Amino acid sequence: MRALVISGGGSKGAFAGGVAQYLIEENGREYDMFLGTSTGSLLVPHLAANEITKVYNLFTNVTQRDIFSVSPFVQRKKDNREYVSINFINSLWQFIKMKRTFGESKSLKRNIKRNFTIEEFEKIKATRHDVVVTVSNLSKNRVEYKSVNDCTYEEFCNWIWISCNYIPFMSLAEVDGFEYADGGLGCVVPIREAIERGATVIDAVILESELMVGNKVLGKNPFSLMISLFGHLLEQVEKHDVTIGKLAAKNKGVTLNLYYTPTKLTENSLIFSKRLMQKWWREGFDYAKNKHEDFESNELKNGII
Repeated sequence: MRALVISGGGSKGAFAGGVAQYLIEENGREYDMFLGTSTGSLLVPHLAANEITKVYNLFTNVTQRDIFSVSPFVQRKKDNREYVSINFINSLWQFIKMKRTFGESKSLKRNIKRNFTIEEFEKIKATRHDVVVTVSNLSKNRVEYKSVNDCTYEEFCNWIWISCNYIPFMSLAEVDGFEYADGGLGCVVPIREAIERGATVIDAVILESELMVGNKVLGKNPFSLMISLFGHLLEQVEKHDVTIGKLAAKNKGVTLNLYYTPTKLTENSLIFSKRLMQKWWREGFDYAKNKHEDFESNELKNGII
């Protein structure tokens, strides 16, 4: 049973989309299971429904307004470089209203339901073994995995949204008396979960470079420093997930193929730029293509094929 796993990574999900497009359309991969965290949870339902052109258009045209109903950020451009800074007015207003987060992401919830239809939901339930999204139950201090097979359409859309809620910058959600947030707070790359659900071959897209080259740029004020700190912590969770996934794969004889980004795409994955995301999608497609061409070339040299 083959599974596609896509990690969290905000706007860098465009790179994963390019990798997935190559694997599915050009390499002919047929997946029984799709598992995602955060931005990965946005991708996997559309990929499972084989709506690659649709998800490309969605990802490469997304803006801050499509995600935030109250944005804690202001997106700026300087010297051909795009970055985000704090929206002091919105953040202050959230404090005045005694909210616990700097921003709200109700726009994203509406967009998920608008773009992922009930027909697509029924299609993936009928044609795929499983589609799973990762969420963090903060009340119980645990990671939970929500399967399309256990949910109604409304519930599954809600879990996709919750999986993406990168607090304290996005909404904190409550379900059945428990508070939930971004799945990446507990599991960025759900490789082990794919193995537990019966996957024997896994293609995992990890939206970070395997080796860090150069120094990270830290924030110049407390707010942007907080973003940098959260990024650092999520990278440590990601490395742990990959290590545990590799061990589980080795112990159970599972074939695990890892697709890292070849370079550091951005210091802030909350920047949503059409130009950058189109570029990252192309880079993901080309990276997967070159990786497989190199692999086949090596096998020919060694007389394997």
